[in-house]
Amino acid sequence: LREQTWLITGAAGRIGQGLRAHLQPRVEHLVVADLLRLTPQSTNERSVHLDLNDPATVAEAVAGVHGVVHLAGIADEAPLADLLETNVLGTCRLLEAMRTHNTPRLVYASSNRATGMHPPDTILDDLSPARPDGLYGVSKASAEALTRLYCDKFAINVVNMRIGTFEAAPTTPRDAATWLSPQDAWRAFDAAMTTSATFATFYAVSANTHRFWSLEPGHRIGYHPVDDAADHLGPHIRPPQDQPQAGPMATAQYTLERA
Repeated sequence: LREQTWLITGAAGRIGQGLRAHLQPRVEHLVVADLLRLTPQSTNERSVHLDLNDPATVAEAVAGVHGVVHLAGIADEAPLADLLETNVLGTCRLLEAMRTHNTPRLVYASSNRATGMHPPDTILDDLSPARPDGLYGVSKASAEALTRLYCDKFAINVVNMRIGTFEAAPTTPRDAATWLSPQDAWRAFDAAMTTSATFATFYAVSANTHRFWSLEPGHRIGYHPVDDAADHLGPHIRPPQDQPQAGPMATAQYTLERA
């Protein structure tokens, strides 16, 4: 990474801000892009305005980079038209810009919500079928399908990270299985950005005692988490067994209130 230029889309978000600080000393140049106007924080940073609905700004952001960490998008349940425009068509615009600029690597911030309707006693991996828990999950599963296409047809190397519950510390019973600590998140991005795999999908989650998702797909690309939600919640706190893996987000009301 030290001789490469990487683009972070959605760099003003919670994960984007932390990843930005993590990567500054690890890459030669960092391009930070967001709808918000960002101020460069170091001499090796360049900030650009990015609107995923505007192909011109997407092309400007991608020009000259070795790889993209794609965090930008709508991050929760919303009207389907909005989710499709930003999360699916916006990702397609990014992939098209990468294709035309010969940008070889994409790390896509997908979500565990693409599989959130699976039952809690099922351990999922990269081969488990999509079972979105809502319209947001549908948008993430759809964007993953796009990344597979652009890998197979246009030779863009892709890692899809199905991100768990990114928080400083776990607080809910569901978090016992889904928590992703900040330090494990940076380990996950490091692995995704440096793997030799041409295509991979893995759950970015900490090494929790209780889990919904296999750690093996992450191990295959060099991701080895160390934190455990049980160290915070106690080993007796388990995720609910009477709800799908997405918990309250899997309810009909959750979607109806937001769509």
